[in-house]
Amino acid sequence: MPSLAGKTIFITGASRGIGKQIALRCAKDKANIIIAAKTAEPHPKLPGTIYTAAEEIEKAGGKCLPCVVDVRDEEQVTKAFEQAVQKFGGIDILINNASAISLTDTLSTPMKRYDLMHSINAREIFLTISHLFLGSKVAIPYLKKSSNPHILMNSPPISLNPFWFKSHVAYTVAKYNMSLFALGLSAELRESGIAVNTLWPKTAIDTDAIKLIAGGDYHKRCRRPEIMADAAYAILTQDSRSCTGNFFIDETLLRQQGVTDFDQYAVIPGTTDFMLISFFDENLSQMQREKSSMSEKKSETNASGGTANVEQIFDRIKTLLNPELLKQINSVYTFDLQGDRWYLDMKNDNGSVGQGEPPSGKAQCTFKMSKSDFQSMFAGKLKPAAAFLGGKLKIQGDLPTALKLEKLLNQMVKSKL
Repeated sequence: MPSLAGKTIFITGASRGIGKQIALRCAKDKANIIIAAKTAEPHPKLPGTIYTAAEEIEKAGGKCLPCVVDVRDEEQVTKAFEQAVQKFGGIDILINNASAISLTDTLSTPMKRYDLMHSINAREIFLTISHLFLGSKVAIPYLKKSSNPHILMNSPPISLNPFWFKSHVAYTVAKYNMSLFALGLSAELRESGIAVNTLWPKTAIDTDAIKLIAGGDYHKRCRRPEIMADAAYAILTQDSRSCTGNFFIDETLLRQQGVTDFDQYAVIPGTTDFMLISFFDENLSQMQREKSSMSEKKSETNASGGTANVEQIFDRIKTLLNPELLKQINSVYTFDLQGDRWYLDMKNDNGSVGQGEPPSGKAQCTFKMSKSDFQSMFAGKLKPAAAFLGGKLKIQGDLPTALKLEKLLNQMVKSKL
């Protein structure tokens, strides 16, 4: 049976989530793992650091070198490769897992966020791979010395269907850049026997970050990251000279490998209506049907008195405004609910709500959504991030300001609106 025993694997962004799960799967074979990620100190809301991940990897049977690395920083990347080669003697596999996301339309994507996505999603790949072959200071072609070298990108198959671009073109282009690198590198490195492939999930994957931002309903319709780990393992144990230039989908690959029990990967066993993921054309028709069905339900809800419910919500919000909450949020919002404009001023004087534009001036953040989704959000049935990720909510303005509204939503749920 193929094995990764003794292989040295360099993984970016592996302190938690899919990257960590891939590392744990490889550790079962007693592989050497380098975790290259930024999380050296605990995040206030997300569990795990590179050091706690390293402990888990070593308990699973592997050896681990945790390295504090911002993949945008050339000096930190160089140092991590030097430490890896010094400790383990070389590198056999590179997994580019680190990524940045912003599912915002063009007008709602600030250049700072655009630059972040492209510097992590694309520049990271060029930087890490160039260092593998230039060998930082000592010019050692690390992967070319391996008996079965692989490069694996956590990126999607390339589809030019406009559906995948229209809602978040900047993010789509950033992810496709990763896949284009894989396509080009697979051809460039074929003669050297170095495999270059991509891997992408068919369904949404449950990670701590998703739990934090999207809530229970989204979480329940996900698969666990083990499915991506098993798929990655299946790729990395194949012959690098014959398995290259592929855009793999986790479920499709595992079915080809003989896996039939996919219920083992479900967060909630028995789930059939998984949240489908973008960029996979086989998901497109179902996603379009779901979107059409949601639009019909929204129309029915709005026709049955949605406006009155919206007014009641704003009336209730007004009773919850207090100095402490205003101090915490300190922001002005507008809501575009199918053409009806409302404002929420949680910054000036004692706070205020009403129809139209805020009297104090321009809002820092605008939410655009249907009335029915607005009602669900303020009733605690739909988290803003879940609405955002699912395309039900568009945000214009400052994203950190948008996230502050979670405090108000928590107050609404507690008060049993």
